[in-house]
Amino acid sequence: MTPMSTTLLSTPADEQVEAGYAARISHVSKSFGRAGRQQLVLDDISVDVAPGEFVTLLGASGCGKSTLLNLVAGLDKPTSGTIDVPGGRAALMFQEHALFPWLTAGRNIELALKMRGLPKSERRQEAERLLELVRLGGAHGKRVHELSGGMRQRVALARALAQDSRLLLMDEPFAALDAITRDVLHEELTRVWSETKVSVLFVTHNVREAVRLAQRVVLLSSRPGRVAREWRVDIPQPRRIEDAAVANLSIEITEQLRGEIRRHGQH
Repeated sequence: MTPMSTTLLSTPADEQVEAGYAARISHVSKSFGRAGRQQLVLDDISVDVAPGEFVTLLGASGCGKSTLLNLVAGLDKPTSGTIDVPGGRAALMFQEHALFPWLTAGRNIELALKMRGLPKSERRQEAERLLELVRLGGAHGKRVHELSGGMRQRVALARALAQDSRLLLMDEPFAALDAITRDVLHEELTRVWSETKVSVLFVTHNVREAVRLAQRVVLLSSRPGRVAREWRVDIPQPRRIEDAAVANLSIEITEQLRGEIRRHGQH
C-alpha cells in the first residue's frame, strides 16, 4: 500500500446540505504498530453518509468497525486518506452509557450543553426538552444508579443530541441490553432520527439490527476491513425485527458475511 496524504477536514454546518454529504470517508486506511511491524486494520475505505441518512456499518468482530467510527469522530487519525465532516465534530455514543454516576440524568446532559457553549440560564430547559425527546420526561433529577440499562442509554442518546451535531456516531449502543429492551430502543431511535433529521452512522455486528434500522447497510470484510458490499434497504419504516422483509434481507446479508468470515479463515 502506497502512503497517501492524511487530512481531517472540517467545514461549516450550513455547508452540509450544499456539500451533499454529512460525512465523506475517502480512501481511508489505518495501521497500528511500529514502522516495519505494522498491522493493517482498515484498507482503502470509501463511504459517504448523506444528510439525514441512516447507515449501518456491519461486520464480524475485529474487522475495524469501531476503529473507523473513532476516525470519523476525530479521536484518531487515519494512516492515509481523508475524512470530511461538514459542521465539525460528530457526536459519539458508545456501547457503554459512559454517564457520570455522581451527576443526575439532567446534569449529565447539561454538562454536554455547557461544553457546547449554551448559556447556563438555558441549560435546564434544553436538558428537559431532550429528556422529553427520548421519553424520559421527569427523569432530570434521577441518579444513574436509579435508571435501568435502557433508561441509561436513552440519557446517553439525549446527551449525544445535546452536542447539536448533525452527525451521530453510534458504536453498538444496544449490544448489552436484553432483546425486548433493545427492540423498544430500536423503535425509539427510529422515531428520534425521523424527528431530528440527524445523520446516523451506526456500528453493529447484528445483521437483523442493521436491517431493522438502516436505509443503507455497508458490510466490511474481515481484517483488514474493506467495503465488501452495500445494500439499500427499501423496506418502509416503522419496521419490526421479525418482519418477513427484514428477515429475508437479513438472510442474504448473513450469507455474504459468512463468506467473508470463511475467506478470512482460509488465510
